[in-house]
Amino acid sequence: MTERGAAGGNAAATSWLRAGIACRCPRCGRGPLFYGLLRVRPSCEVCGLDLSAQDAGDGPAVFVILFLGLIVVALAAIVEIEYSPPIWVHLMLWTPLILGGSILLLRPFKGVLIALQYRHRLLGAPPRR
Repeated sequence: MTERGAAGGNAAATSWLRAGIACRCPRCGRGPLFYGLLRVRPSCEVCGLDLSAQDAGDGPAVFVILFLGLIVVALAAIVEIEYSPPIWVHLMLWTPLILGGSILLLRPFKGVLIALQYRHRLLGAPPRR
């Protein structure tokens, strides 16, 4: 199944989840979505999709907080129940995990939300037939 590209060519349909997690263009799945850490490109280098209308807002940060918070709180509770370490051990364990995990998860979560915007026709997607 193919979708008509903005430049008139055919771009193979791609999974919104695969494109989002890989941080690729939601239409063609090949062009990079970001430059820098979280700055979205104005358009796809491969298919020319206009990405300037994307607005992920605070959604990625909210999902990262909820997802990562659930994991860290569960792990901290397990460590506390099993070993009862002093507070400084908790700080040494969970601070790097929270900071590193947040940075690593923001890009894919933002990519998935942008891909969902495209899939639901909120980001310059071609009209339904």
